[in-house]
Amino acid sequence: MAKKLPDQNAQSRRPSAEEAYILGRVANGEVPVSGLIEGLGSQGHTTDESVRAIRALQSGSRVVVQEPRPFATLGAYALSPLSIWFWGALGAVALSLGLITVTSGFALYLRYVFGSILVLFLPGYSLIEALYPKRELDELTRFALSIGLSLALVPLTGLVLNYTPFGIRLVPVAISLGALTAVLLAAALWRKHAYYKLAKGVT
Repeated sequence: MAKKLPDQNAQSRRPSAEEAYILGRVANGEVPVSGLIEGLGSQGHTTDESVRAIRALQSGSRVVVQEPRPFATLGAYALSPLSIWFWGALGAVALSLGLITVTSGFALYLRYVFGSILVLFLPGYSLIEALYPKRELDELTRFALSIGLSLALVPLTGLVLNYTPFGIRLVPVAISLGALTAVLLAAALWRKHAYYKLAKGVT
């Protein structure tokens, strides 16, 4: 949903045709973003142009875009678009584990790709997401720390496995890394939802 903010926050520049249309639509109350995009589309504006206009008004504090209803429960938050990162990372873990027995064909190259992601990126990424749920770090810093922490977590996982009956073998290492990553992703999701509720004032 999009709604207009008080006029004292308005920018001094003159709004574009798309922005003027959006401001006119939201002047009397909240309007679904999809309705704004559809209305601009009927006037010949592309979806990209419509989204850019909405973003420009949002960054200029002319309108605010928010969910119709906050995602109060962890389950609702997990199924919302805000948690795409969680399902993407969890899917990559599942795909990595599903490909560990592949030995030939095109799927072998996928095994190399997703296996590398599981070892070199996902453990550190999930830990960073759990430690910094408020997006305090920029994307490049997150990427670099994800690789660095993965290179620290993987040897520690192998060290622990070395003192178990499973030993340091492919399947136990892959399952252990997958389980560790899944646990850290769940912790990150929980912490992000807690911060989301705090930011939205949801009790």
